[in-house]
Amino acid sequence: MSELSNCPNCGSVFVRTEFRTVCQECFKEEEKAYELVYEYMRKRENRTATIKQVVEATGVTEELIYKFIKAGRLRPTQFPNLGYPCDRCGRIIQNGKICDPCQEDIKKELKQIQSDEERKKDMLRRERNATYFSERK
Repeated sequence: MSELSNCPNCGSVFVRTEFRTVCQECFKEEEKAYELVYEYMRKRENRTATIKQVVEATGVTEELIYKFIKAGRLRPTQFPNLGYPCDRCGRIIQNGKICDPCQEDIKKELKQIQSDEERKKDMLRRERNATYFSERK
C-alpha cells in the first residue's frame, strides 16, 4: 500500500511503499553506501570484519549497515561477524528480531501469565460452587 510520507533522512515528501522507506535521493545515497560496504566485504581479508571495522573502513553508519543486514542484502552466512541488535536487549544476532535468551524469557513470562489466568478461573469456579443461597420468607 502506498502513502505519502516524509523521508526520515531529509524530510522531503515521497510515496512510501513496503519496499521504499526513503525518498529517491536518499535511496540513491543508500545504494552508493551499499555498494561501498559490499565492495569492502567482498575482499577475502575483509569477510570476517565486524560492524565496527566496516564502519571505520567505509564511513557508512551502523544503522544503515544494520538495515542492509535486516533486508537480507548482506548475509551473515557469507559474512559471519555481521549481525544486528536484538530488539529487546541489544545483543548482536544474525536472524529474527530477538535473541534466543530473550525468546526463552518471553516464553516463561507467557507461561506464568497463563498459569495465573488458570488459577484465577479456578478460584472463581470454587467461589461459585461454595456460595450458598438462601430464600427469605
